[in-house]
Amino acid sequence: MHNERRTHWVKDGIIGLGVGVLYGTTNVMVGHPFDTIKTKMQAQKGFENYSMVRTLTSTIKQQGIKGLYRGCVPPLWGSGIYRSMQFAVFEAGYTHLNTAFGTQEIPGTGGLQVRVILSGVMASTVRATIECPLEYAKVRGQLGHSWTLRSVYTGYGVTWIRTVGLMTSYFMMVDTIRRQFPDQFNRPLLGPFLTSGCAATFAWWIVWPFEVMKSQIQGGYGDQKLSLVQRLQFTIKERGGLLGLYRGIGPGTIRSFLANGTSMIVMVNAQKQITKRGWRENGVTLDEES
Repeated sequence: MHNERRTHWVKDGIIGLGVGVLYGTTNVMVGHPFDTIKTKMQAQKGFENYSMVRTLTSTIKQQGIKGLYRGCVPPLWGSGIYRSMQFAVFEAGYTHLNTAFGTQEIPGTGGLQVRVILSGVMASTVRATIECPLEYAKVRGQLGHSWTLRSVYTGYGVTWIRTVGLMTSYFMMVDTIRRQFPDQFNRPLLGPFLTSGCAATFAWWIVWPFEVMKSQIQGGYGDQKLSLVQRLQFTIKERGGLLGLYRGIGPGTIRSFLANGTSMIVMVNAQKQITKRGWRENGVTLDEES
């Protein structure tokens, strides 16, 4: 990643915007059924003690297969938007911060540069701002609740914390894997699949308690006037201890690994087509090494 010959931050951002749309729509198409199961386990009354399998069978029995895709419309078109913006901002920021400060390597990280973290935080903030209304509509739809336009930024604070932790960790891990294991990353299909699938899944494990609280807040589960700390205490108390903060981690892990791995394959192949057409000297940050 660090040795890439990049062009201009605007051009890199535009390329990231285009391939990000493909990443986002693929992600939703592959992962939404597992996301629905996860949300029901976290925030729907009556499903508090259901296992992943029981939640799946109950949903299909009551609503059919289409029940697994409830609430998929907002993220289907919205995911392409916020994920494309996420990659566009990261790519633009990464290129723009090609300075003495931005390229400083952080001690003890094996070569991780400052600009990876800064670009990740910027990209995450943009994503959270666009994503929050879409997540709110999605969660309400998955749980069979109505929603109003004036409430679409319900849970923005916890969404921002979750997203910054998630995406910054993701970019850091992808960067590290590419530098430390370039041969494995560049293996056709399997390399990008495992890199993105593993990086996204580990990142989700880090921020999962915030995902649980986000689903509860946006789904109207419990007292909506609780602060984040009080919500944390409520979840631990109501869900049987600290494990309650990892409610739905099973379907969430499956969704993350399959959806992000598949999406990366689509994205990398799109980047290679751009490279072949001479749109830039080398692939963008998540493409093959120069």
